[in-house]
Amino acid sequence: MTAPIRLVRGFFTVGVWTLASRMLGFLRDILIAAYLGAGPVAEAFLIAFSLPNMFRRFFAEGAFNMAFVPMFAKRLEAGDDARGFASDAMTALATLLVVFTLLAQVFMPWLVLAMASGFAGDARFDMAVAFGRVAFPYILFISLAALLSGVLNAMGRFAAAAAAPVLLNVLFIGAILLAGALGWDIGTTLAWTVPLAGVAQLALVWRAADRAGMRVRLHRPRMTPELRRLAVIAAPAMLAGGVVQINLLVGRQVASFFDGAVAWLNYADRLYQLPLGVVGIAIGVVLLPDLSRRLRGGDEAGGQHAFSRATEFALALTLPSAAALMVVPHALISVLFERGAFGAGDSAATAAALAIYGAGLPAFVLQKVLQPLYFAREDTKTPFYFALAALVVNAAFAIGLSFTLGYLAAALGTTLAGWAMAALLWRGSRRMGAAAQFDARLRRRLPRILLATGLMAAGLFALNLVLAPAWESGLWRGPALALLVAAGMLLYGLASIATGAFTATDLRSALKRG
Repeated sequence: MTAPIRLVRGFFTVGVWTLASRMLGFLRDILIAAYLGAGPVAEAFLIAFSLPNMFRRFFAEGAFNMAFVPMFAKRLEAGDDARGFASDAMTALATLLVVFTLLAQVFMPWLVLAMASGFAGDARFDMAVAFGRVAFPYILFISLAALLSGVLNAMGRFAAAAAAPVLLNVLFIGAILLAGALGWDIGTTLAWTVPLAGVAQLALVWRAADRAGMRVRLHRPRMTPELRRLAVIAAPAMLAGGVVQINLLVGRQVASFFDGAVAWLNYADRLYQLPLGVVGIAIGVVLLPDLSRRLRGGDEAGGQHAFSRATEFALALTLPSAAALMVVPHALISVLFERGAFGAGDSAATAAALAIYGAGLPAFVLQKVLQPLYFAREDTKTPFYFALAALVVNAAFAIGLSFTLGYLAAALGTTLAGWAMAALLWRGSRRMGAAAQFDARLRRRLPRILLATGLMAAGLFALNLVLAPAWESGLWRGPALALLVAAGMLLYGLASIATGAFTATDLRSALKRG
């Protein structure tokens, strides 16, 4: 029997490392915006980089790991050759991805057109194809790293897997600065940095798994009954992952027909991904193996506690973040990105998209809380059907409204599809028994979290009006944003204490119990 996962401590471990990665990611994007703005090289690289990342979520963190982690966690709990199963799964994944990567090299022009058909006939297309061929092998390294991260997470070891993305952004930042200093082509330099970062991330988690006593190794491919079972479970999840990626494709296709929109949506996406990554990914990573092991042991009460604490933790941190993104988007974008080749018009366009994405942030985080309820039960078919419904919502709004809202229709479609998916997951979980029900503490706290968030949003809105002249001044924008962020945190903290939404005593108790 393995040691129990310390749930809230796991949230914080993953969250802190993810925060470090996302902050470095901001610095990376600030540098890209400063050197390349929203121009053709920036758009070509962003599309090329999105290709391996899209399929990475399809093969690795998405479908494959959602099926692999519960099966591995149950074998680990039962002492049933978990290492052998992990080695078989890793070999199968590597074999599949080597073939897929070779095919992608041949079909790269068609992949680029599938991502951004608006690039056809201009310089962005040729650059995106060239960058894509260089960057695409990243999928092999990062997908194997994701599998090993799932192994570590199931063992309750979160630090190395959560720290690995930091390497990506450190290498990107170094590459941009080096290219700028030496006069190298920045787009080409960034493209070559992508697979290098994948190798570094894989090396880190492979070494961590070895040190944890889980020596996962590649060997001659073989089809075992366990892998057949894994394939049966993973197939619907892969289809669901494909639907999610089609949603992203719809948004990029719409954006590709508006000059600069691919970059505007990307920079807005990066900003709202900060709280989504810190909170949502942390919860998804920690909750799935914990729920899988509790349900295997028949611990319904423990499952309910884990689900309720994850939901409480998510909403207490996500709702104020979403409110801030909707209330003060221009202040955030102008300070973070408006310099060099990224002008005031770019800031305004990006801020409009950010406000729309902010409205969907709670839905995306709730998905991270609700999906483990299905995956822990090895139910991957139901989320697939829900994802199809969300796809219809996204396509209808993103394409249908693009003629009137332009590129903002892509952001609106993403947000509405996110809420549709969250609602369907919630409705479907009602049949899962006590483990999927909110406990009394969460039912009591939720209205208080909403009230504290509303009070903070009102305060931020008023302070933003007072600071309005500062956003037009390059000298005072930074200090004004620091004041705005500090005030928002203070307001939410005081409102949380006043309403009883979240207390220091609760946090200390949760950390002590794990």
